[in-house]
Amino acid sequence: MAKGQKVQDLDDQELKNKLSEMEEQKFRINFQMSMGKMEGLKKTRIMRKDRARILTELRRRELATAGEKK
Repeated sequence: MAKGQKVQDLDDQELKNKLSEMEEQKFRINFQMSMGKMEGLKKTRIMRKDRARILTELRRRELATAGEKK
């Protein structure tokens, strides 16, 4: 995630777009790491945490809307 940009401030579509971008970046970094370049290790860890934040926020919103429907 960009510095200062909070997950809560983004709407659902932006979060889904970021998630798909991160999946693509993760694939490229893992490919580079398999080729012997280890610069991507820190990026992989950061992306994994950012991905978890995005998925958590999407799930929180999903549960909030489900709770409102009841």
